[in-house]
Amino acid sequence: MARINVAPTRSNLIRMKKELQFAKEGYEILDRKREVLTTELVRVAHEAEVLQQEVQKLLEPAYSALQKARLTLGSDQLEWAALAASKTVDVHIKVRGIMGVAIPVIESTGEPLHMLFSPGGTNASLDEASATFREVLVRIPQLSMLVTTVWRLAGELRKTQRRVNALQHIFIPNYEETVAFIVSSLEEREREEIFRLKWLKTKLSRQEEAQEQPAAEEPAEAPVAVV
Repeated sequence: MARINVAPTRSNLIRMKKELQFAKEGYEILDRKREVLTTELVRVAHEAEVLQQEVQKLLEPAYSALQKARLTLGSDQLEWAALAASKTVDVHIKVRGIMGVAIPVIESTGEPLHMLFSPGGTNASLDEASATFREVLVRIPQLSMLVTTVWRLAGELRKTQRRVNALQHIFIPNYEETVAFIVSSLEEREREEIFRLKWLKTKLSRQEEAQEQPAAEEPAEAPVAVV
């Protein structure tokens, strides 16, 4: 791994250690966020899948009955019957947060009338299609909320996973290698300083010994003869 290009000084060592600790704390937070998002995503995805299967089971006979009504009544009569629908489901959207992700909360009230049009001029196929689509319409707001939640949680999970991978495999190893490099450089510098001081001390000691040795070996003066 590549280390960060900084001078091997004690101030940089302190700074790199702080940033390394900050990166590790960020990794732990993002890792917990990833676990929460994964758990929530699995739960919501299961609910969405179950509800989607229910809606799909309702849509198949609804479209089949609608096709039969179109064949027996004609497109014009079918459109006139559809214009009779004057009441539908009221939808209110709110937002809640899950680990910083804005999740829609859809509240639906009311439902279409059970009898949208006059029985005259229609048949059983249209009645069956209308009743089935009414059940689908009641479930659509909840399904749209779950599907939107799944997409948003999945998107946030991908972002969180990329950040976790970047911290785990790039930033933290780089900081660790940089700290190790600075520590090694400072230790090497300290060893060189100790060696230099020892060498200087030895040199000074030898100089002092060299200065004291001639004075100790100087011969005594010869006695003067008295005549």
